[in-house]
Amino acid sequence: MARHPVLFDRHTTRALEAALADTPVVLVVGPRQAGKTTLCRLVAERRGARLLSLDDAATLAAASADPAGFIAALDGPVVLDEIQKAPALLPAIKLAVDRRREPGRFLLTGSADVLALPRVSESLAGRMEVLTLWPLSQGELAGRIEGFVDALFAAAKPGLGATGEARADLVERALRGGFPEAVARRDPERRRAWFRSYVTTMLERDVRNLAQIEGLTDLPWLLNLLAARSASLLNIAELSRGIGLPHTTLTRYLALLERAFLVRRVPAWAGNRARRAVKAPRVWIPDTGLLGHLAGLTTARLAEQPTAAGPLLETFVASELAKQLGWSRTRVELLHFRTHAGKEVDLVLEADDGRLAGIEVKAAATVGAADFKGLDALREVAGKRFHRGVVLYTGREALPFAADLWALPVSALWQLGAQPVRKRR
Repeated sequence: MARHPVLFDRHTTRALEAALADTPVVLVVGPRQAGKTTLCRLVAERRGARLLSLDDAATLAAASADPAGFIAALDGPVVLDEIQKAPALLPAIKLAVDRRREPGRFLLTGSADVLALPRVSESLAGRMEVLTLWPLSQGELAGRIEGFVDALFAAAKPGLGATGEARADLVERALRGGFPEAVARRDPERRRAWFRSYVTTMLERDVRNLAQIEGLTDLPWLLNLLAARSASLLNIAELSRGIGLPHTTLTRYLALLERAFLVRRVPAWAGNRARRAVKAPRVWIPDTGLLGHLAGLTTARLAEQPTAAGPLLETFVASELAKQLGWSRTRVELLHFRTHAGKEVDLVLEADDGRLAGIEVKAAATVGAADFKGLDALREVAGKRFHRGVVLYTGREALPFAADLWALPVSALWQLGAQPVRKRR
């Protein structure tokens, strides 16, 4: 008997419905197979909207032949899935919205960063809201809405309510990742088979379609190198020498992988925003299940080489935080921090009001004062803007090291401030 996929409550649903209530065009972007189509189909059914997929050859042919006529013929609210396959529809959507401006008229999805397409940002400025759907978060898997980011910036002490998990359990969570189809496969070998197919599909079809050329034979090698360096500083000159690609070619390939949501760059924090662009970003693979596949990480290998768990867990924390930014009340930007002397903080969250929270990730089950050196340096540079620093570690206790410095279990990410999902009637 065929097994039906589990439908998870996606926390982005509330933001999506709010956007559709007052914005003519809403675009949901994110990695392929993250659940965008499923989410938008459920929302479309509740709103009585029609769903058209541009993955369908006939639909794509009709949309490409006469974009303006295709859009003009659509009555009522509509969902256009995989809009990056027919970017010529976007100017036609702009004209249609300018003629009849109604909230929720067009819901678009894209497995590539559509905003990187020429003139899209300008043509739909003021008419479109963009939401990012990442793979499943730990809270979505458990049926709870995480509140870690809000708890981190709250006035109250953040330690209460967090209980640690064993390191082996945390590693298993990370290696599972968040792609719904991969999560459903309990056998690690079957999960690896899914990731092999996923990488092949993305590199052979989606990325090549974005580039519109065939000769991208170096991309699998580059993606594997980036996986081996996930959570580290991105040194393009060094990477260029290591892979034997010209700097300009490597920069272009990195942009393609970013547009396909296969890699992500985290900028460096600097007190002066103008200085951020010249500082080296960190690079990471957005899903740790995919990272584990690309880097050849298994529970057995991590037991033999425990130091390899550090980058995996740091990437895991970064990816969970990136997901939570989509529904946290506190609006923040995800950054990192590094001084010229080499002191660093893995992740820095900068709130809209300028307050900062720093997060260090340690794979060890114990933590000491030395683990807070990077956070001390950030606090010194940030001054009054520094709100709180946290070391996330694989121990089980929440421990205060100062009024604004805490050691918390990694599981605090999905435990602090979490609330049960309220089921829809």
